[in-house]
Amino acid sequence: MAKALVKKVAIDIGINDRDRKKIADGLSGLLADSYTLYLMTHNFHWNVTGPQFNSLHAMFMAQYTEQWAALDIIAERIRSLGFPAPGTYKEFVKLASIKEVEGVPNATQMIHHLLAAQEATARTARKLFPVVDAANDQPTADVLTQRIDLHEKTAWMLRSLVSE
Repeated sequence: MAKALVKKVAIDIGINDRDRKKIADGLSGLLADSYTLYLMTHNFHWNVTGPQFNSLHAMFMAQYTEQWAALDIIAERIRSLGFPAPGTYKEFVKLASIKEVEGVPNATQMIHHLLAAQEATARTARKLFPVVDAANDQPTADVLTQRIDLHEKTAWMLRSLVSE
């Protein structure tokens, strides 16, 4: 079968190619962390047990539902910058700063894992700000600001569950 010819159209959005690539690479790491966090949260939603079952089951569902929507926003920003978004487990494992949890932890351990993952995702987003600011990339800065705000608030709520 003949290979289809794809004509590459130049991108001129006021951000040079090198900076767009740096931003897309940073967003790819954020997408990987976000997907890993999504999967962890959904897994814990399915598998949580104990006296806090009802409240944690509902909270985890709200968290993974929000996280799922964020994946599209991040991936589409990468595409807007002219680069392919990572989309395989292999790529996500390579790019993510969050490690998978093995086995089924108890409810308190789940909260601690999610807290660490929320904070890690906020750090990943925050690390990208210097290059985004230098490139004058307000749309990406807006995405990062919203994600950091959400992850920090969710971390606070999780931290409150395990604080004495």
